Amino acid sequence: MLDVHGNTLVNDWHRGPLLKVLEAVQERFSARNEEKETQVGLFRLAVPDYAPESFREAVNNAVLHRDYARRGAVHIQFQPDHLAISNPGGFLEGITLENLLVHEPKPRNPLLAEAFRRIGLVETTGRGIDRIYLGQLRYGRPLPDYSRSGNDAVRLVLRGGEASLAFAAFVFRQDRERRPLTLDEMLVLNCLQHQRRIDAPSSGSLIQKGEHQGRAVLERLVERGLVEARGERRGRAYLLSAGLYRELDAPAGYVRSRGFDPIQQEAMVLQYVQAHGRVTRGDAMNLCMITGRQATKLLRRLAAAGKLQAKGSPPRWVYYELPERGK
Repeated sequence: MLDVHGNTLVNDWHRGPLLKVLEAVQERFSARNEEKETQVGLFRLAVPDYAPESFREAVNNAVLHRDYARRGAVHIQFQPDHLAISNPGGFLEGITLENLLVHEPKPRNPLLAEAFRRIGLVETTGRGIDRIYLGQLRYGRPLPDYSRSGNDAVRLVLRGGEASLAFAAFVFRQDRERRPLTLDEMLVLNCLQHQRRIDAPSSGSLIQKGEHQGRAVLERLVERGLVEARGERRGRAYLLSAGLYRELDAPAGYVRSRGFDPIQQEAMVLQYVQAHGRVTRGDAMNLCMITGRQATKLLRRLAAAGKLQAKGSPPRWVYYELPERGK
């Protein structure tokens, strides 16, 4: 355990029978894992610094999938704002950061994995990675981070810090109403909390199942009233619904995500041209928070109305200026 300056506060080494070591690690985690509470109707919901199921599955995975032919140990570090868990040996052949969520179970030590399954320490389906992600997501925390992994070790970071109590309460209500969110749906909602907008290709990359499945998840969330769609199908963007923003106690976030209406967009573009002399499609995209297709339509509409004049060589080098006087 380290403090904010990187100084070691506690340094425990555990040696002995594997189950006793795992039990000792779990006890120390529980003693240090503080909780906050939020009210959900008549219920009080405890929101821990770290989801116990995420920690448990992460440690079990580190023990199961470590390379026992390599020297080294499984390390668990408590930092002020995150947990870091590492084990000797990188990902098995075929497993990458881009397919971690969808690759079939592939234990490095099959006999040990079977023993863990028989005594109930890990999922019988071998999909403990899903529980690691779900534990983080249900409290509105950042995704588990495996980006520090390499050929020598798998390194996982679980972010702690301030949780989204409103999002945790929302997930709790969905469970009580028997409308639990799937991992794919949680991934998309978590992304929209932080990035406000997403499209089908980005959704497909996020859930690691391709654009078609990404769009299906988004449309399913639209049907549930949790997400709204904006724009034409080809360039459609998705954002959290007004109802969900209210439920998350952040109604102003909906206005920021939804963007500006067409009249506001036109006024903003004209003001930009008056201040800077010209505007490009990229400028309009950033200014009005719209897609490239929407920006092109906006600029062409202003040109057709005589408010702007297109110049440059189409299609890549087009820019727009105010019309010359007398024209």
